[in-house]
Amino acid sequence: MILHLSILLLVLFLIAPVCAETMPRPAREFRAVWVATVDNIDFPTRKGLSVEEQKAEILKDLDLAAELKMNAVIFQVRPMADAIYASKIEPWSEFLTGAMGRAQKFDPLAFLCAEAHKRGILVHAWFNPYRAYHPAAKTVSPGHVTQKRPEFVRKYGDYQWLDPTDDEVKKYSLSVVRDVVRRYDIDGVHFDDYFYPYPITENGQKIDFPDEENWQEYLAAAARMSSEKMRRIPLKRDEWRRANVDEFIETVGREIRKIKPEIMYGISPIGVESINLTELYADAGKWLRDGTVDYLAPQLYWRIDRPEREFPLLLKFWEDINTKKRHVWAGIGTYKINEPKEKYSAREILDQILLTRKIQSTAGNIQFSFKSLRNDFDGIQKALRENVYQSAALIPASPWIKAKKPRPPRVVIARDRDFVRARWTETGTRRAFWFVVYVKDKNGWSCSVRPASEKSIALSADRRIEKILVTSVDRLGNESAF
Repeated sequence: MILHLSILLLVLFLIAPVCAETMPRPAREFRAVWVATVDNIDFPTRKGLSVEEQKAEILKDLDLAAELKMNAVIFQVRPMADAIYASKIEPWSEFLTGAMGRAQKFDPLAFLCAEAHKRGILVHAWFNPYRAYHPAAKTVSPGHVTQKRPEFVRKYGDYQWLDPTDDEVKKYSLSVVRDVVRRYDIDGVHFDDYFYPYPITENGQKIDFPDEENWQEYLAAAARMSSEKMRRIPLKRDEWRRANVDEFIETVGREIRKIKPEIMYGISPIGVESINLTELYADAGKWLRDGTVDYLAPQLYWRIDRPEREFPLLLKFWEDINTKKRHVWAGIGTYKINEPKEKYSAREILDQILLTRKIQSTAGNIQFSFKSLRNDFDGIQKALRENVYQSAALIPASPWIKAKKPRPPRVVIARDRDFVRARWTETGTRRAFWFVVYVKDKNGWSCSVRPASEKSIALSADRRIEKILVTSVDRLGNESAF
């Protein structure tokens, strides 16, 4: 009885709540990397890999991401109206199997979600909503939208594009996004900058996007919507294009929240707002100001000292218009380290990350792309590990997304001669994505972030452990009480 009482007192002492003590808190930073599948930029590294080879690449990359203390991957699931997952709407991607529509039994997205989550890494599914054909592709299957619904498609240079002003196109692309949100355990939906194609020229003249038929239909409809007192004033053509993209972006945000109320929604526009507005017809500033998105990741692929496009000035522009206090997380061009004319280095990337922590209201960055990390351009792995990503971080919370905090786990502690061991189990119905372990020893308090797959810790008795506390954190970054 005396022995049992002493063990009970020890456990109560070790997990006792903290009253007037100063507690450390884990870092809060969205640390992500884009994984591009178009043209086999990042995954798979070449077409036609076997299932085991594809799995090995995913596991190796996720292990590296975890080692670098990253907490999210932005995975391209729809590069050109095809699928890097098992879809009944669009054909398997050529970039996987070597021929569009050629089926494989392995589902990369499902595998990635499961393995990433084991490591405490979020998965945001990255869709290209309008690109229908990329010149890197060599095949087209009968089930592809260019063959099934050619009326949706416009040829523009070497690309084919779904017309953003077509209402049926909006419904079609929305159906693809909804399908993935329903069937996969993804943590976010992500679009990049390709709403319209970047302009091409011929003989020095800009070639306009070929949407004349829809434009004339719009003008005719605007003329019909009149009365004796009021005539509808039609939008200008660039306004009309932006309005159609706006409608799609807003609809996607509403619809995915109906399926998963706590899913994150992010967009990565080009970092210069005038290019978004006049060339890509994307009013990204409006989406940020209106709070349509949870995060905006402007692609700031320029050096800190680049004349006219300095990284800090552009980042400050986006943060200054962030009136709804959503997340602004810079897109960083790590790939440029491998381009000699750009004069990039690992030091430049570190300095940019440090600037994001000063300028942004919440810390975060997304690096393009995984190949840059995997190939260790200019020793970037060591540079990140030793200078900016020394310890794991939680993502910043998103308080505008309504969600109950998870309950704290139940902790059981045992001591032997060499170790103090803690084990914990979840309580309540809200699942943890991470745990934070707080330890007070002879040197004071420390804390560490651990994936939800880890539910125990063994600490050396030499540390003279005084207290161990564990909290649960959901995939939105909401932390429980102790």
